[in-house]
Amino acid sequence: MNTTHLTQTRFANLELSDIILQGLTDAGFNQCTPIQDRALPLLLRDKDIAGQAQTGTGKTATFLLAMFQRLINDESEKIKNPRAIVLAPTRELAIQIHKDALLLSKHLELKFALIYGGTDYQKQLDKIKSNVDIIIGTPGRIIDFYRQNAFTLDNIQVMVMDEADRMFDLGFIKDIRFLLRRMPEADKRLNMLFSATLSYKVTELAYEHMNNPVLIRIESEEVTSKAIDQFAFCPSNEQKIPLLIGILNHHQPQRSIIFVNTKRCAERLDDYLNANGYKTAALSGDVPQDKRQRLLTDFQENKITLLIATDVAARGLHIADVSHVFNYDLPQDVEDYVHRIGRTARFGASGVAISFICEEYAYSMPDIEDYIEQKISIRPIDKELLADIIKPEKRTPRPKLVPNKRAKPRPKTS
Repeated sequence: MNTTHLTQTRFANLELSDIILQGLTDAGFNQCTPIQDRALPLLLRDKDIAGQAQTGTGKTATFLLAMFQRLINDESEKIKNPRAIVLAPTRELAIQIHKDALLLSKHLELKFALIYGGTDYQKQLDKIKSNVDIIIGTPGRIIDFYRQNAFTLDNIQVMVMDEADRMFDLGFIKDIRFLLRRMPEADKRLNMLFSATLSYKVTELAYEHMNNPVLIRIESEEVTSKAIDQFAFCPSNEQKIPLLIGILNHHQPQRSIIFVNTKRCAERLDDYLNANGYKTAALSGDVPQDKRQRLLTDFQENKITLLIATDVAARGLHIADVSHVFNYDLPQDVEDYVHRIGRTARFGASGVAISFICEEYAYSMPDIEDYIEQKISIRPIDKELLADIIKPEKRTPRPKLVPNKRAKPRPKTS
């Protein structure tokens, strides 16, 4: 791991219990990132935090470590579980937080419930009823189980909202407020809010439901990381696929995510890349949860090196060693550009973000450049970058399901 993004502060110098430090050492973490360096000393003294930092800078470990220490400090045996809750906007992010929690709590006797929609309803319901310490999940299903009296929020000592700006984007704020109002008063718990952007609406939420939070902004003047080499091409619509395949042939990236705007485009691109020798997976909003997790696992384990994704995958995916991000379609929301390219150059590494300014989405680029406060360089399309491509076979259309209705018997005629 590149350590240039780390501070001189060591976890061993913070007010963390030895048993937590042992888990950090086992995971290979010794020095703090900037957000950890600034937030943890306050959190470990029970000060609420609203934190902004670039994606991939250690926000998850920040709130997990503070949460673990708060629960360890509580020596009362009368308090019932659950005692902590982590709210995430997407199931992918909830799953990743749970994975990190298991890693860092290796030596702690804490029980977790991972709760999200789309699958394993009864299994998750049974788990949340089993006296867990910490709930990690998405708001909708958590509320569903709460309304069934599967658990209580009366004893929550630690509350975390991760990617709060995305909570607004996905319309979860009413659900968030529903849960917050059923917890103990803000000054009776430790509250943490993290967001890629601390917009007015996010800070308003923080001050409304937290106890005088300290606002921490890390490198707020840089919307995107300097470690990402950003540049673009201006292809015609017909050149986009030959150009993409030519760039892949030329750069041979070790692990890449290709972002598109529609499921139909993802399927078309998946067909072309597979026909031209690339093993890919397409991830869109209607992919079943079990298949989604299998595809992401294959991607993390290098069984697949190219992931084609709509913006369902732009946030909440913590995948190491993504060397290249392609905006095959420019996003129509400027913040989505930042979150997309943030999948690379994580934890101090470097990365490349290549965008196609095509006929259909070119209008997005001026707004993106205004938002990130920098010009993205345009490179010429050399002939050698336009690959000769093999066209895929046409997909066989799925047969339409015809209801199996028995024909009504004809009435007898006299």
